Amino acid sequence: MAGHEIPEPADRKQVADPVSDPQTVEETRHSCDPAFRHGVVVGFDGSTSSERALAYAIGMARRSGSGLIIVHVANRLPTTVWAGCEPPVFVDVPDHRTEVLGLELACADYLSEVPWVLVERGGDICHELEEVGREYSADAIVVGSTHGIVGRIFGSVAGRLARRAQRPVVVIP
Repeated sequence: MAGHEIPEPADRKQVADPVSDPQTVEETRHSCDPAFRHGVVVGFDGSTSSERALAYAIGMARRSGSGLIIVHVANRLPTTVWAGCEPPVFVDVPDHRTEVLGLELACADYLSEVPWVLVERGGDICHELEEVGREYSADAIVVGSTHGIVGRIFGSVAGRLARRAQRPVVVIP
């Protein structure tokens, strides 16, 4: 089955006024395509580490007969950097990388063996991977390990996710 890019699970309902009915918002947030329930979530940004994680996740999904939910988390930057304001306010930075990744994945032969979907999110990588895992009732989250000084200073995504996730996390070196 060929994959395609969708920004959010396909069967989400549109809510006219989310403030008026919190229960509807909660139901909307947790619905997803049933074909991918209990699938394998994998964080993917095109790096070598995430390519290895994707390869492992493909095998895992194929062996379990489930779908693959590929998640790309787009950049969000605090406006405090630009505006100098006190409360942390975040803005979405346009990230066309998801489009490019989606096209590359759609043309990839190695994804023809499993059903897959590409989900784009914005925000903290750990939080968004866990949120997608929860929405899809994923059996596992697969991520690549972080190398370099940035991971040592700020802590790796894999390490933070492994400490806080509510489902198994597989870290691929």
